[in-house]
Amino acid sequence: MTPRWCRVGGATRAVALRDRDDRLVGVDESLRNRLRAAFAWRGTEGFADVSGWWADPEILREIGPALADLHRDARPTPIAGVEAVGFLLGPLVATALGVGFVEVRKGLVEAHIGDRVALRATPPDYNERDLTVGVRRRLFRPRERVLLVDEWITTGAQVTAVRRIIDDLACDFLGVAVVVDATDNNVRRDLNVRSLLSLHELR
Repeated sequence: MTPRWCRVGGATRAVALRDRDDRLVGVDESLRNRLRAAFAWRGTEGFADVSGWWADPEILREIGPALADLHRDARPTPIAGVEAVGFLLGPLVATALGVGFVEVRKGLVEAHIGDRVALRATPPDYNERDLTVGVRRRLFRPRERVLLVDEWITTGAQVTAVRRIIDDLACDFLGVAVVVDATDNNVRRDLNVRSLLSLHELR
């Protein structure tokens, strides 16, 4: 989820970026350059404006495969994405990997949707809010290998709740593929976060 503020302080060519687990991940440098060029901090509160990413057809075409490559070695079986931007990126990654996509929604109520759900409350997020996220239970089979996709991660609060849901459903949580990683080292390692950009590259 893109924060309004954050407390965590040429030619197409593939570059080797060392992720935080010291594994090498190949990322197209031209995509990274376009992501940086289309991004802006706006307003007095430093709103992270990523709207330019979705308006750029080249970014939109390439970002799904690029995010998919971050965890391709883990062989995800479904991709999950949290409302709302996860609903945009998740299907792009799922299509690149040839797997399905599962929505993670906020405020699901079984009586309202007529389906059994698995719910978990989040720890406080970057705005000190507690949220409840959930999935339809029937969409996960036991031992699914689930990769979560989003555009930004800061505290890992929502991801932590989703991981607990995945554990509750006897599935395997593989990690997170994001565009921007703004976490600290402990969160990054704990949640196995891999990214196309880090926060300091946008400052």
